[in-house]
Amino acid sequence: MEQTRELTFKSPGFYERLKSMLGVDFYRLFHTPMFYIFLAIAAIIPAMVLSMTGMPNEQGETVKLYENTWNIIAADKPLYIINSMGDYANMNMVFIFGGIMVSIFIGHDYKSGYVKQLFTTHSLKADYMMSKSIAGAFSMMCMCITYLCGGLMAGVITGADMSVNIGSLLLAILGKMIMSLGWGSLYTLLNVVFRRYFGVSITLCFVIGTGIPVIGAAGLMGNNSGLNILLYGSSVNACLSSNIGTLLTCAAVSCCWALVYNIWGSYILSRCDVY
Repeated sequence: MEQTRELTFKSPGFYERLKSMLGVDFYRLFHTPMFYIFLAIAAIIPAMVLSMTGMPNEQGETVKLYENTWNIIAADKPLYIINSMGDYANMNMVFIFGGIMVSIFIGHDYKSGYVKQLFTTHSLKADYMMSKSIAGAFSMMCMCITYLCGGLMAGVITGADMSVNIGSLLLAILGKMIMSLGWGSLYTLLNVVFRRYFGVSITLCFVIGTGIPVIGAAGLMGNNSGLNILLYGSSVNACLSSNIGTLLTCAAVSCCWALVYNIWGSYILSRCDVY
């Protein structure tokens, strides 16, 4: 007596779907020359800032913007308003390049027709948002690492002061890296909203990454720590006087950004024509 077996096909679960999309995104990321170019830029920038940047003092003499190597990684204390370029010219610059990277990555999805093919067979837009957010966060974390290496080498070569509270320094670096998830989610949302206008999306990512909205909001609404944590949690808290509370704040802000922006982006994709 012959027995027949029925083949049943189950829809892949969340983990399987996300794993599949991440596999494609990371493959493309590692085969994108721009990724390695930005890694190199992130390593070169701190060396340029530490060795070449100067500001005139009261006597009109040009002095170095930073005397301590680690100020190119983070400010000495939390920044609730940016008073000078020296306040911002640190590892936060990685988020500018990260935004451009995400814009190029998602822009290529639409230009190449990948999105049309993807959403024909893969209807869950939330998976797309999450995959792109994670890939963007990973690229920014890698830039943070190369930025740190470049800054350390520049400090050794220029002979800049290396004194620092190592615990606070590590917490500041971890805080900025953790914020990469929130930034990746924000940039993914912006590129979904302006998916048909690549120039607009890349410009917005650049402007937001520079912290201009924080400066503008502080100018209009006053110096408010809560407002700045919401708008720019990483630069506000991740500093050379960081503690465990700082790290927890960065983690909370990053998770909130990721949750809100992924939900928002998924809703937009589900309601609009993505082709």
